[in-house]
Amino acid sequence: MDTEAMRWFQQVVDGVTVTEVAETWQVSQPGVSRALARLEREVGAPLLHRSGRVLRPTHAGTVFKRHLDAALHAVDDGLAAVSELVDPRTGTVSLAFQLSLGVSLVPGLIDRFLAQYPRVRFQLVPSQDALGSSMVAGGRIDLELTARRPRNPAVHWERLLSQPLYLALPPDHPAARRSSMSLADVAEETFVMLGPTWELRALCDDLCARAGFSPRVGFEVDDLTVVRGFVAAGLGVGIIPALPVEADLLSPARERLVRLDDDGAHRDVGVAWSQERRLLPSAALFREHVLATAPR
Repeated sequence: MDTEAMRWFQQVVDGVTVTEVAETWQVSQPGVSRALARLEREVGAPLLHRSGRVLRPTHAGTVFKRHLDAALHAVDDGLAAVSELVDPRTGTVSLAFQLSLGVSLVPGLIDRFLAQYPRVRFQLVPSQDALGSSMVAGGRIDLELTARRPRNPAVHWERLLSQPLYLALPPDHPAARRSSMSLADVAEETFVMLGPTWELRALCDDLCARAGFSPRVGFEVDDLTVVRGFVAAGLGVGIIPALPVEADLLSPARERLVRLDDDGAHRDVGVAWSQERRLLPSAALFREHVLATAPR
């Protein structure tokens, strides 16, 4: 079978359009369609069906993709393993992380690692608090830095540090210059919150309940940067996770971050990896680096 056709099928099932596949791989759209049709003939069953303007997997396609993912992971691991046999301190580490960890934690870890292993490359993938399962499940990603504790028993998560929560306030708010405060102080304020599917939202709701009130949510958004933007515009207050060293960086003139002193006003951040797939040497080196040097 043509491995490119298998990768194209994999991407289409994951929601990428045939047009986008063709643009990414710099091939013609009819060429992608013909390759997918050949793959169906080789498998001996329809793998895709059209739903409106997009392609969706058939039941056979869903079953086939689970095995295809494993096969392509094995092929990629084999290619990477051969490359790393030449020099075990080279290779590519696929790293997923929540964007809120990308201010200083992730850049700092990578910078210190590359000082020792400058030939290692990184493939960076954003992950979101709202995702239902860890991105390392099944081995598609080597490592994930996340505050989500995976429920999948095949994924190992190890705590690295505690990330405090801060109250984001408009710059003209009466409490904007305080060093710390409690949620009870803003019980009557309008809140800008993440959506209900986010684990950070569940933590924030729980903290408000323990402070004796239910937050009046004026806006629900799906990005912490948007929370900060709405707060800066004076549309409410928000709750933002940050390391202490990041607080000043995240407190420009347009909004201020004041540390919450409520009990439990923090989230644990850890590193996750699959227990079903052995990490290649470069990824294993970075995992040990993270476990040894993260600012616990």
